[in-house]
Amino acid sequence: MSRADPEFDEFVAARWPRLVRAAVLLGCGSHEAEDVTQTALTRCLVSWSRVQRADDRDAYVYRVLVNTFTDTRRRRWRGEQPTEHLPEVVTPDGTRDVIARDAVDRALAKLSADQRTAVVLRYYANLTEVQMAVALDVAPGTVKSRLSRALSTLAADPDLADHEGHACSTTT
Repeated sequence: MSRADPEFDEFVAARWPRLVRAAVLLGCGSHEAEDVTQTALTRCLVSWSRVQRADDRDAYVYRVLVNTFTDTRRRRWRGEQPTEHLPEVVTPDGTRDVIARDAVDRALAKLSADQRTAVVLRYYANLTEVQMAVALDVAPGTVKSRLSRALSTLAADPDLADHEGHACSTTT
């Protein structure tokens, strides 16, 4: 954390867990999510005066987080790796929350990157459509259409049907 600006330190302390979880929901592994969040917050620290002047600091920071996540995906080849032996199948620990969270993660992975980002920002980060439009640098109508298409896809997902009402509580 910064020694130069206690306001930045407070901002980070209050938002760190939610920003990391948002990065996980965007598609990062847990360790990568921390790296992406730290990189995004470092970028925000460098331009902290600009962040402070923003109409909505949270929307600004989520925009930086989404851009940082997108940058990591552009640089990394994520194709298949051929192997002679298949890895062992990892079974969930059997608890309902773990299974439901897995179902949510798999359902989110089926969405396009734009749709997934819209769902995460709206329903996890609790940004309004206007804040989302700012964070994504798109028109509010674009936010609405992305959310509508994403919710239609999620509603039709058979993995989520088995966990109706339970899966949503596991994303917090």
